[in-house]
Amino acid sequence: MLFRRINKSENTEIAVPQRSSLKLRMLFWCLNLMALGLAVVFVYVAIIFFQMPSLDAILHETRPAAIVFLDKNGTEIRSSNRIMGVPVSTDGVPPYVWQSIIAIEDKRFFEHGPIDMRGIIRAMVTNIAHGRIAAGGSSITQQTAKNIFLSREKKVSRKIQEFILSYWLENRFDKNQILDLYMNRVSLVGGMRGIDAAARVMFQRSARDLTLAQAAQIAAMLKAPTSYSPLKNPDRNIARARIVLQEMVRQGYITLNQARAAAAELVPAAPAPDTNLYRYWTDFVLDETRSRLGGFDTDLYVYTTLDMGLQGRIAAILPGHTGAYQGAVVAMSHDGALRAMSGGADYQASQFNRVLAMRQPGSSFKPVIYLVALESGMTPDDIVNDAPFAIGDYNPKNYNKRYYGDITLATAFAKSVNSVPLKLTKEYGIDSVLDMAGRLGVGTRLRREYSTVLGASEMTLLDLTTIYAVIWNDGASVRPYSITKITDPAGNILYERDPSDAIQVVSTDAAEYMREMLGDVVVTGTGRRANADGVLGGKTGTSNENRDAWFVGATDDVVIGVWVGNDDFAPMNPKITGGTIPAEIFHDIVE
Repeated sequence: MLFRRINKSENTEIAVPQRSSLKLRMLFWCLNLMALGLAVVFVYVAIIFFQMPSLDAILHETRPAAIVFLDKNGTEIRSSNRIMGVPVSTDGVPPYVWQSIIAIEDKRFFEHGPIDMRGIIRAMVTNIAHGRIAAGGSSITQQTAKNIFLSREKKVSRKIQEFILSYWLENRFDKNQILDLYMNRVSLVGGMRGIDAAARVMFQRSARDLTLAQAAQIAAMLKAPTSYSPLKNPDRNIARARIVLQEMVRQGYITLNQARAAAAELVPAAPAPDTNLYRYWTDFVLDETRSRLGGFDTDLYVYTTLDMGLQGRIAAILPGHTGAYQGAVVAMSHDGALRAMSGGADYQASQFNRVLAMRQPGSSFKPVIYLVALESGMTPDDIVNDAPFAIGDYNPKNYNKRYYGDITLATAFAKSVNSVPLKLTKEYGIDSVLDMAGRLGVGTRLRREYSTVLGASEMTLLDLTTIYAVIWNDGASVRPYSITKITDPAGNILYERDPSDAIQVVSTDAAEYMREMLGDVVVTGTGRRANADGVLGGKTGTSNENRDAWFVGATDDVVIGVWVGNDDFAPMNPKITGGTIPAEIFHDIVE
């Protein structure tokens, strides 16, 4: 624009340049826009801030109480609800455990603040050079914030929350405490969190017992737990673990010789034992735990009576014998300590525990009436008569349709004839049979009828095996038990079994005679297929129409009960008796 110059003497205006005015207006608008932008950013950050989770609540998050089950020797069997390992700290693990994490994840962790700007710039340069995301610049504090508080969504809002949380963490905790949080919350394997959980799954040991090599292999997973898993990708894990060891040497945490020795120990992690072998057992023990403690809100260590070796044998043998049928096995010591339990051929296929199913025991119930006779003065050598016999309309026949005439009491028992126990019941009374069953611990659900003597009243395999345990416990009472004690993580005892003295429920003479007769069954009677070195005796049982087949026998250490049948109570076809598959299963377990 042109300027007009007018002489003052002419008393006219002098024009002001308009360019300065335009600059002022532009500056004004820029300042307004900046203020508006800052206000928008402030509001956006404020909204994100108020959407953040409750920090204290998550730091002290509640979770289902974890239960660790241990066997008779104190060895861990498996755990329930354990989404996190045992809490660890920098002063509670070997130094190289946390040093391996620092070395590979955030070497300047103890030097920088919540955000490592140098690391972020270095990662940006690396990513630009590679044309892709090849490196990350998050500090351990940022990773801790992300692992504890935030989802894995890749959003700007989540990154802003991560920055805010990182400053909050460093303001509230010192570096060691943040590192403790990271070690205990980082996700590594199978949905579980914490390096202790990873150590137990991959190396079957606590984080406190990790070797340098194992610590490096866990640290190697931190970049990408699945891609660098020593279980799924062992070669990639070992290659990165070597880098971890190199970084530890470079940063002065270990010597070159230590790194070389550790590198020689790097091996693919062995998968944890198949805990499905123990699921029927731990489900049973969990119910027992609840009955002892009721509700509980603390982690528990449950010390059980399980023999893991025996359990493994049973779990391996049972499926190979049952075929299309189902089966169950329970083993207990003579005093009632449960040593093994398999409630089916395949836990994955069916979690129903058939050890606790109500079924007809057939002839395996007969020791009850024979004990009545023995306590009443009879001996195994006394003569009895096997001939057709009926009580009212009830006239069962022998399984093989044969009758043996005059035979000894022991022979009648070994051949599992039906007329003799019915005659004994008529002589001594059905009430005496029910009373004996009650003394043995199984009388409450039995029907007061003669068919009960031949095993028509239902009971569980656990009940039936308990009867035989009393006989081999020299007639003293037996109460099956699976738990010796329960503690909290600090070792405080919450429950401990009281090994009160057993009560004599059957005379010692009658129990001794009964053991002698049970021994004959596996030598000359229906249980011959069960005989093996160390077998003391046993008894077969088969219910009507071959719906159930049983064998219960004993060795010097344990009493083992076996059941085979169909869940829907359908007859087994071809016909299975207690002297066939159940006796063979028992034989293979104890051989």
